[in-house]
Amino acid sequence: MRLGVHCSVGKGLQNTIKEAVSLGCETIQIFSRSPRSWGRKEFDLKEVEEFKRSLKENNIFPLVVHMLYLPNLASADKNLYKRSVDVLIDELNRCKILGAKYLVVHPGRYSTGDFETGIKNIIKAINFAFLKARNETIILLENLAGGKTDIGWRFEELHRIIENVADKKRIGVCLDTAHLFGAGYDVSKKGFDNTINEFDRIVGLKYLRFLHINDSINERGSKIDRHMHIGQGYIGIEGFRAVLNHPKIKNLPGIIETPRMRKDLIKDKKNLIILRKLMKKTK
Repeated sequence: MRLGVHCSVGKGLQNTIKEAVSLGCETIQIFSRSPRSWGRKEFDLKEVEEFKRSLKENNIFPLVVHMLYLPNLASADKNLYKRSVDVLIDELNRCKILGAKYLVVHPGRYSTGDFETGIKNIIKAINFAFLKARNETIILLENLAGGKTDIGWRFEELHRIIENVADKKRIGVCLDTAHLFGAGYDVSKKGFDNTINEFDRIVGLKYLRFLHINDSINERGSKIDRHMHIGQGYIGIEGFRAVLNHPKIKNLPGIIETPRMRKDLIKDKKNLIILRKLMKKTK
């Protein structure tokens, strides 16, 4: 399994590379803009070309972009929905510029609306975005923890979205272990095989492209999305041993999104060391 972290782009793309190399990343995830602001800056194309060259030189792939947090593709609010779809299109175009293979997207939540309208809005948004942004970037739906009015926390919901996306070559799934656990799925040594088989039966393993490898600060089925360092949460070391060495997914790339102290990469290094040791020591 190729492992990496979610790297900051706040100090420029070259600093992102330095961070990734210092951590020993084999893959990385980034935001293409501030995750908590609708505004964004145009890319410096020379900086982007140097970034892409550095990724290649350091054998870091795939590059994954995570969409910002503000959009809600399931929203019943017409203004928010339009703004969200516009951002999705823009993010796909920015992924093309960056050379990102995947765009990780939270499906959305229906909030003041209803589930049926929400999931139909998600499907409509993705199909429209693919028509407007005709490139090879693949949207990966990230499974959610199941809080409040989340859509996409159950495998059946992910399947329904994918089933209704016209361009199947450009849609897939990013499985987050903490979200999976929060939603009630089994991520234990004994139960993870059943979880993966259930995913395969309902969604299809051919759509699983990427992993977010995070421990959970809350118990299984909590419906709460709070990440923890590897082995320090309720999933535990043996759960991650099962994930990393499962024959059906052990060759997928994955990144950690564990809590990080500002300007401190020590925890990231430790988490990656733990994961790599688990890959080498199967039981």
